[in-house]
Amino acid sequence: MTDAPVTRGATIRVKLPGHLRKLAGVDGEVTLDVTAPATLGAVLRALEERHPVLRGTMRDPMTGRRRAFVRFFACEQDLSHEPPDSPLPDAVVRGAEPFLVVGAMAGG
Repeated sequence: MTDAPVTRGATIRVKLPGHLRKLAGVDGEVTLDVTAPATLGAVLRALEERHPVLRGTMRDPMTGRRRAFVRFFACEQDLSHEPPDSPLPDAVVRGAEPFLVVGAMAGG
């Protein structure tokens, strides 16, 4: 008989751009408890559950697709085009690095 693997949640640090921090009424980083597995979609769901005012600001509520001028980064990697079930880097799951939500700029 083998023991089932222990499934632990993670405390994810999230840095939001200024306009989303203001909308959510938060200062600095947001910390979220995310159940395992810690994925891109799990972080976004937890963020929207904790701050319902952010629903629809980062991804379309009907399709779940990322908004055009919002990007996601972790450990210097652009995760913006990754599927929602993509696991987050270990350093983010351990809390050593934050998950970044960045407002993209167009033009130049």
